[in-house]
Amino acid sequence: VGMLIENSDEPYAEEIADKVFSLMRKGKPMNTTTELRQAIEDALWKLPKDEKEQTVKKSCARVFQALRIDVNSEFEVLYSFLEKLPNVLKSGGRVAILTFHSGEDRLVKKAFKEMAKAGVFSAISTEVIRPSVEECRLNPRSKSTKMRWAVKA
Repeated sequence: VGMLIENSDEPYAEEIADKVFSLMRKGKPMNTTTELRQAIEDALWKLPKDEKEQTVKKSCARVFQALRIDVNSEFEVLYSFLEKLPNVLKSGGRVAILTFHSGEDRLVKKAFKEMAKAGVFSAISTEVIRPSVEECRLNPRSKSTKMRWAVKA
């Protein structure tokens, strides 16, 4: 459940995890993405019919995102990068980081604030920079992107 909440912000994380663990306890592990999708759909059985299809689609996307983040150790890699950043950036050097998930953005925001407080950065973005409506129209995948920047002291 924790992985689903931390890595995906999935509102139905508990229901989905309960269904997955229930199937596993019954000796029915999921071996395909289709089986996982079916488990997610089954977990959301209480939803009104008119909401279910769209909610299942979004929940599937978030669950698969959570799995990808976990399997690829994406938060650990980002944390390691942020930890090494002060040593590789020259004084006056600038860094801009694009995040695609709220968990990544929280990590970058917190690290930048801490490094600014410690005097590592002389300036940091106070607000995230988001893609324009036009950019989102041309590139729908950019919709969730946030950019934060910093300048080394």
